[in-house]
Amino acid sequence: MAGRVSEAVIRRLPGYYRHLCELETAGVTQISSQELGKRMQLTPSQIRQDINCFGGFGRQGYGYRVPELKAHIGDILGLNKAHRVIIIGAGNIGSAVAQYPDFARGGFKTVALFDVSAEKIGVQVGNIPVRGMDELEDFLRTTDVDIAVLATPASCAQETLNRLCDSGIRAVWNFAPVDLRHPEGVAVVNVHLSDSLQILSYKMLHHDNGEPEENA
Repeated sequence: MAGRVSEAVIRRLPGYYRHLCELETAGVTQISSQELGKRMQLTPSQIRQDINCFGGFGRQGYGYRVPELKAHIGDILGLNKAHRVIIIGAGNIGSAVAQYPDFARGGFKTVALFDVSAEKIGVQVGNIPVRGMDELEDFLRTTDVDIAVLATPASCAQETLNRLCDSGIRAVWNFAPVDLRHPEGVAVVNVHLSDSLQILSYKMLHHDNGEPEENA
């Protein structure tokens, strides 16, 4: 991989992978940058630039072999191995993540949930019992975990993240509505649901005003 890949390209990679999976399922074996761009609402040159960030997988005038490109992007995204996931917070969001079937099919296996509520500890979410937060460090000492999902209230999110980092977790999917401080070398991806709705509100308003949208 040559140079640093931009955040915008990284954010488009799952879209490439999803569309290529759909194409492979439909029996499509070859696709041009123009056809893929039309499907993803991107220009052919943007498709080529994005994919060329990771090496040349296509041939001019021939396009891309769908299974080969899907496999390469899967490797780039780290989908060639199973990922063990824990979830902190067994409320609505944490429970929904634990029971979402596409995560397990994609190789993201939830191995434990944790919560502070006595009413939730010991309850099964799907087929996984909820553990108390006092068990967190011992569990992480004895179990390999790749990703932690943070689905706690904002008030305790930073303290929980600190505990996760101190226990060796290096990848966190954060649903808490707060921006968190984290050490270098720890990857944190934020999913702020209210932010997404506000962006949708902005786009709805400005689309109605006739202002064009741009693809980042």
